Amino acid sequence: MPVVRDLRLLLSLKDFRRLLAVRLLSQTADGVFQVALAAYVVFSPERQASPGAIASAMAVLLLPYSLVGPFAGVLLDRWQRRQVFLYGNLVRALLAGCTALLILASVPDWLFYASALAVTAVNRFVLAGLSAALPRVVDDERLVLANALSPTAGTLAATAGGGLALAVRLSASGSDAAAMALGTALYAASALTSLLLSRGLLGPDRIPGRPRLGAALASTAQGLAQGVRHLGERRAAAEALAAMTVMRFCYGALTVMVLMLCRYAWTARESDGLALLGVALGISGAGFFTAALLTPWAAGRLGPHRWMALCATAAAVLVPVLGLSFALAPMMAAAFFLGLTTQGAKISTDTVVQTSVDDAFRGRVFAFYDVLFNVAYVGAAGVAALMLPPDGRSTPLVLLVALLYAGAAAALTRRRRCFT
Repeated sequence: MPVVRDLRLLLSLKDFRRLLAVRLLSQTADGVFQVALAAYVVFSPERQASPGAIASAMAVLLLPYSLVGPFAGVLLDRWQRRQVFLYGNLVRALLAGCTALLILASVPDWLFYASALAVTAVNRFVLAGLSAALPRVVDDERLVLANALSPTAGTLAATAGGGLALAVRLSASGSDAAAMALGTALYAASALTSLLLSRGLLGPDRIPGRPRLGAALASTAQGLAQGVRHLGERRAAAEALAAMTVMRFCYGALTVMVLMLCRYAWTARESDGLALLGVALGISGAGFFTAALLTPWAAGRLGPHRWMALCATAAAVLVPVLGLSFALAPMMAAAFFLGLTTQGAKISTDTVVQTSVDDAFRGRVFAFYDVLFNVAYVGAAGVAALMLPPDGRSTPLVLLVALLYAGAAAALTRRRRCFT
């Protein structure tokens, strides 16, 4: 099969393999850290989590990315990306270790959230840098396949990391600090692995007459505006990004709903709810993997926008069909299909943005991409908090999500008709 042949060729590229290893270790650590965080905030026996509490936690951890993101973009277009992976993961290793100590010390919640926020803030630099660096180790012909393999493999690694966190938590008598310590070790391993890549290999390209760092930081808002303006001139990328943001909102709202169902509706004990959440993450991860196999072929035959439209249409149909019963088996099936459609759309979006945006602007555009993702996710959590009852069953929320998916599908379909 051509895809299998191209995949073998892709994996034969030494620098691609090394960049992929950095991603896998980093995102495995992310999965460990995030599940340990969720377990501490939502599934601790002494805490009675509500949709509002979950939304508040997401806001504290994610909304500041709207401030970090622009700085990440400007700096990623100036700093050597290899060094970002090295020092970013070392900093996260240190901060994750501090978070583990804060859990053991039973400090006030605000101090714990501040430490966790610092870990996830640095994550913006690393993930945006990984996406911006990918075209430096893969040719344009295989970029779609690289986008199918690399981010999806990272998502699967994060899912596996979540499973590791659950295993550590259960084996360590509910110790979230032990899981945080595992994340610390994995962040350090990712930092060391980045040293296998040449320092200047991953870019960015140097532009003559570039201002000093202090002047660049002072003009961060202007730099972000330039990135957004450049994105506006690349209509295909802008429209794909807008549709993906809507789909991210939908996925976030359903994530909060499933979390509440695991916590209160499907199980009687917190430990059982956490284990069930792990199963849901694993099933969704299988959907991500399936998307990685399908998307290069589907996007190649249909085109990225039409494949995204098909993913959004499938989600619009499957969400009410499988979700309105709020039963365990149909919701697990929905987790698989939404993992497939969401990741399939994201692979296509990444490819459209990478191929449409100039290298000198990629860091800023992908940082803006991350900002949209996080604002959409937090907004989804806020809407879910307003609409969800304590047990997580909300027919209006399911119907709203289905309508949003349908709207994204219609917009993508209309876009193709206008430009074909």
